[in-house]
Amino acid sequence: MIRLYHVALSPFCRKVRLTLAEKKLEVELVEERYWEQQPEFLRRNPAGKVPVLKMDGRMMAESQAICEFIDETHPDAPLMPRDAAGRYEVRRLCAWFDDKFNDEVTSKVMGERVWKKVRKEGYPDSRAVKAGLSAIKYHLDYMGWLLEQRRWLAGDVMTLADFAAAAHLSCLDYISDVDWNRSEPVKDWYAKIKSRPAFRSLLADQLPGMPPAPQYAELDF
Repeated sequence: MIRLYHVALSPFCRKVRLTLAEKKLEVELVEERYWEQQPEFLRRNPAGKVPVLKMDGRMMAESQAICEFIDETHPDAPLMPRDAAGRYEVRRLCAWFDDKFNDEVTSKVMGERVWKKVRKEGYPDSRAVKAGLSAIKYHLDYMGWLLEQRRWLAGDVMTLADFAAAAHLSCLDYISDVDWNRSEPVKDWYAKIKSRPAFRSLLADQLPGMPPAPQYAELDF
């Protein structure tokens, strides 16, 4: 049995969950309060972060490495292009969302509005939230520009780049912090990826004491 140590509203965990689901691989989800830094968890991943995947006798960390491992060992429904230029573009965009978007948007908005509450770390910093909500406009515009030229973010087929982006945006959509009317191409893209069977378990997520926004699980917004 594949086992994923995760947090429901972590975009990095969600990227792995989407990859596993797209490959039709059954997985046992284990909620991990990684910030408590329990010794047992640190033995699984000394870096003290999620996701951590137990698969094929291996304990694996780092979402991009995990997703590429899954894609390479289960090549049906590939999520990485076969050519070097295509793989470069997918990895570039995954890094864009997991680094730049996360630093400028997700960590500020989710960090202040969700994780401070979960970890009982005090009240949200309104300046950080405002900065994150301002920064997301640039990212949505950039995604819109890409999608005006391509069917999917990295090209003509769905790839890990789409999962990386959708993982971050779905977390923000849970608390209704995405202006889907800003970009019609982005809205159409998200509706398309949100309607895939792989997305169903994400739409069923519920954070105790913090229900999702009304539109979160609606396929037509």
